[in-house]
Amino acid sequence: MNKFSSLKLTKQHDSDEKELSYLGKSSEPTIALLHCYDLIDDFLDSINISFETFCKEFVGSWMFGYINALKQVGVRTVLFCISARVDQPSRFTHVPTGALICVLPPSGIYHAYRAVRRNSLNLYGASEAQSFKDIQDNGIIRRSLLTPVKDLAKSLGTYLSTPLGLLARELRRENCQAILCQEYEYARFDSCVLLGKMMRLPVFATFQGGDRTQSFLEVLPRHLAFRTCTGAIVATQTEIGRIQSRYEIKSSKIARIFNPVDIVAWQASDRTEARAALGIPLNAKVVAWHGRVEIERKGLDILLEAWQQICAERPDQDLRLLMVGTGSDAEQLRQRLDTMQLKGVLWLNEFVSDRNVIQQYLSAANVYTLPSRQEGFPVAPIEAMACGLPVVAANAPGVSDILEGGEVSGGIVVPRENSTALAIALGGILDDEAWGCELGKRARYRVESCFALEMVGQQLRNVLLKKELTKQDY
Repeated sequence: MNKFSSLKLTKQHDSDEKELSYLGKSSEPTIALLHCYDLIDDFLDSINISFETFCKEFVGSWMFGYINALKQVGVRTVLFCISARVDQPSRFTHVPTGALICVLPPSGIYHAYRAVRRNSLNLYGASEAQSFKDIQDNGIIRRSLLTPVKDLAKSLGTYLSTPLGLLARELRRENCQAILCQEYEYARFDSCVLLGKMMRLPVFATFQGGDRTQSFLEVLPRHLAFRTCTGAIVATQTEIGRIQSRYEIKSSKIARIFNPVDIVAWQASDRTEARAALGIPLNAKVVAWHGRVEIERKGLDILLEAWQQICAERPDQDLRLLMVGTGSDAEQLRQRLDTMQLKGVLWLNEFVSDRNVIQQYLSAANVYTLPSRQEGFPVAPIEAMACGLPVVAANAPGVSDILEGGEVSGGIVVPRENSTALAIALGGILDDEAWGCELGKRARYRVESCFALEMVGQQLRNVLLKKELTKQDY
């Protein structure tokens, strides 16, 4: 379990208070960025890292991509997190970006809600983890009978967890000129829009994969939030069409902006050295994947089936599948690997915060794959493209926007849940090294042209800090 125990969470000293007061009056415009989870603890627990690691090393997120991009164009970002492990506002520095992280305790009633939810689950013989997953029974996936109740409780929990009064005080203290929420299909967006109205602050939200309302409790507040928010930042054309149809949001409120990547930091290293460090022969043909281990969402079952086919069709070749990452389904993935007895699989089953480690794995590969069933606007394939790798990806949301034109942008898009199509596309690149190198060059050019930090940062600044905001924007 993730703990804050490794960090001493105490009230700031007087000297720190003066420094923070100065920061709040900075000449730089300031944006408040809020995560969508009830508690940041839930996210950190799911990837098994401590808050200390989050502060000192974590960079693998669109959030810090946004923070870095805005920093390039002179905009300061304060990341606001809610945690049950603090009892007063506490401030930390995110070391890789220098951003301020302001951690707030949830509202008082939230603790009572959490206790009731936990006791209710215990009464029905379920755990917190089980309540958030489908249940498999006799080989058939069925929705738990508790799912509608769980969804309702989750919506209520997110509303209750947001300490609006305390958040308002800290927004003023940091002199924030706008609020940006992670996701608009989460209850925190509704709460922040209400707070923005009260404080006369513009409120925006991004799309990072949340494409459904959690429960009926959110339906009316969500429609009202979309009607009164300042805008939405959406990278994918499919999602733009969905929210225009569902919420009748005006086109003028939608900004199509891609997630950024640091093209200076993300570059391939020497393949020979990378393979030597990983113990991979130079003549091997290598496929790479990195991300959170969630088998259904990330399509890892499809990847393993495709890899089985690739190996069966090339029995005399040295083939390697590099997988980097962990998550809630790590044990299930381990069992599948043991059962399938696949050859050439090298899985680093841990959360990797060191960018150099991920780059080493990517640099050792011939091709990158993204077999996901569901994505928002995934950063992982963009990182691989920045390292000069061709990408074979399932047509999950966001993929066609990243690989616009398919091979023109350095990749091949295949149907979701089709292991044969995935195997054919990956195998074709592995069999034709020259073609793979050409696709890799196109991928790098695509990233340089569309996802660079300063370019995305300027787009974000233009939207979040536009000078002429009319009354209906608040």
